[in-house]
Amino acid sequence: MGAGVALFDYDNDGRLDIYFTNGARIQDPMPEGAMPEKSDPQYWNRLYHQNNDGTFEDVTERAGVQGKGYGMGVAAADYDNDGWTDIYVTAYGGNTLYHNLGNGTFRDVTKQCGVEGSGWSASAGWFDANRDGRLDLFVTRYLEWDFLRGSIYCGEKRPGYRSYCHPDSFLGVTNLLFVQQSDGSFKEVSREAKVADSAGKGLGVAFADFDGDGWTDVVVANDSVRQSLYINKKDGTFEEIALLAGVGYDENGKTFAGMGVDAADYDNDGRPDVFITDLSNQTYALFRNNGDLTFTYATNSTGVGQITLLYSGWGTRFVDLDNDGLLDIFVSQGHVMDTIEKTSGHITYRETPLLMRNAGEEFVNVSASAGAPFSVPLAARGAAFGDIDNDGDIDVVLAVTGGNPAVLRNNGTRNHWLGLTLAGLGSNRNGLGARITVTAAGGAKRIFDVTQAGSYLSSNDPRVLIGLGSRDSVSSVEVRWPSGKVQRVAKPEPDRYQTVREP
Repeated sequence: MGAGVALFDYDNDGRLDIYFTNGARIQDPMPEGAMPEKSDPQYWNRLYHQNNDGTFEDVTERAGVQGKGYGMGVAAADYDNDGWTDIYVTAYGGNTLYHNLGNGTFRDVTKQCGVEGSGWSASAGWFDANRDGRLDLFVTRYLEWDFLRGSIYCGEKRPGYRSYCHPDSFLGVTNLLFVQQSDGSFKEVSREAKVADSAGKGLGVAFADFDGDGWTDVVVANDSVRQSLYINKKDGTFEEIALLAGVGYDENGKTFAGMGVDAADYDNDGRPDVFITDLSNQTYALFRNNGDLTFTYATNSTGVGQITLLYSGWGTRFVDLDNDGLLDIFVSQGHVMDTIEKTSGHITYRETPLLMRNAGEEFVNVSASAGAPFSVPLAARGAAFGDIDNDGDIDVVLAVTGGNPAVLRNNGTRNHWLGLTLAGLGSNRNGLGARITVTAAGGAKRIFDVTQAGSYLSSNDPRVLIGLGSRDSVSSVEVRWPSGKVQRVAKPEPDRYQTVREP
């Protein structure tokens, strides 16, 4: 199921660094009560610092972020508003919050902050649920599972054909919501906030303001049960409306194996849409926001269904990879069953990455022309997105199960772009949950919700990079901060990064 990856600048040198989660040693059979063992360096999570020349240095041990348990997801953000990005790592065997000390090292503050969680945690994401200026934490959990439950036998009995069991063989488990208190500790409020859906088998999580009311909502990708859409009620609670909104199932009313998820406005109508990856023979799910808290299943009408039928997707993102002003879709891929080729003649375990270019009314598979990395089959899982070399286009880092990671450098286009870094004052320091409205020359408007979440088990560059196409100017940028303040920037200079500081 793993692993995840994060792109973030932990030392404030202006260059993105990379953090990978990793597994652990599992004995066969596992002694009763034993947990996966991570002390051997080959199982450590890894932090790579980016050097001046674009190479990376392994600083894991020096930074003190080796991890514990069987690593799954990672979420990076400045949770305490001190100007330094912190790391939250999920794992089977307990989660960890690393506080960035600002000197190249981190301190484990999990217990004092009260965010350890329990069971099998998957993705996590930071957002300001109650708009108090302090970041809160949403954690998806997958299944009620332990090594005794996991010992059941699935698949054919002949040697080499045993397979992983379907999630239907296990009970679901609730999401976790930790709300940050004024003293920097966290209170687990999942049930009070009405996000503790025990039927869910949560994997990916993404945030967006789906109804445009200024409060961040949550979408969770669930495996083979109904998907979840939690609308923020502005009173500390959420309402789950996936069924009524039309994002709970596919257009035939069937469940699917939701894994990765993202939310953004792909059709430039001012409303965030939803994309969820799943297993082969199901087609990835694209839901278009109708503007009234209902969604239309747009998978087949946009060509996504035909493109994705035989694929299994994990990390994903709406991302404008050619800066033409239309959000494309990237997916890291690979089947979950490492025995699938023994039982299927047309599906493989390792799959090539997928790039679907937004052509306006539909998406087109351009993977074959996107470069050499798109012809290399991988058992890819997590995917993180950000501008690693600060050249104005989005690069991608893939976490690969049982193999080396992949760093995909975007070679760019001639299109113009605008990069924005938010610095909150009354809002959280990263500006997570802010809505940016960009008005281009000619009056066309586009919206972006600021988030580091989305994808699968992963954490993205929180900077917003806006493709401008052939336009070489922007009329204005409006930032609606989580605090409620509205700030306007007139005619920002294109083709560079700029910091917008909350007044």
